[in-house]
Amino acid sequence: MSDLFHKKVSDTYVDRVFDAMEAADHHVYQVLTKRSSRLATYVNRRYRRTLAPKHIWLGVSVEDQRRSNRIAHLRRANATVRFLSVEPLLGRIGPVDLHGIDWVILGGESGPGARPMDVNWAREIRDQCADQAVSFFFKQWGGKTSKAGGRLLDGEFHDGFPSGFDKEIDHAEQERAVRLAARS
Repeated sequence: MSDLFHKKVSDTYVDRVFDAMEAADHHVYQVLTKRSSRLATYVNRRYRRTLAPKHIWLGVSVEDQRRSNRIAHLRRANATVRFLSVEPLLGRIGPVDLHGIDWVILGGESGPGARPMDVNWAREIRDQCADQAVSFFFKQWGGKTSKAGGRLLDGEFHDGFPSGFDKEIDHAEQERAVRLAARS
């Protein structure tokens, strides 16, 4: 994975990637960045009179409250589907205006030295999504491995997808994977 809007990635290269995504409209692309200002500038220049195609989803990473300003940049982008990747959630985000956001993915950090995620931080985001009618997907608790902590938040799976893109998820298979990961 890389950041398409990193400062070392030329606009010419970004143009080629968007050309390819537009041509292959039988796929759904999730373009995620930490460079939210550049994303908004580029997308609004490319799609001056329209929105980005519905199969090109645009998102920003928001790890904690200090990075929540990225949401305003995303909201300004001429996008059909906008999403937040709240992972790894490293601190409380606080109250968030989710107007114009279609989907929130939330997860903890995984790998050696993973920092723990407070359950109340996750609940606060989940509840704000519910209150503001935004689809919510709880990806993982995190830990030594990505599956170590499982996917249940308050005893439930949260598998929201943007409207019109619902997906059936096999929870039994996920639980088997969690049990196997816990044994290793």
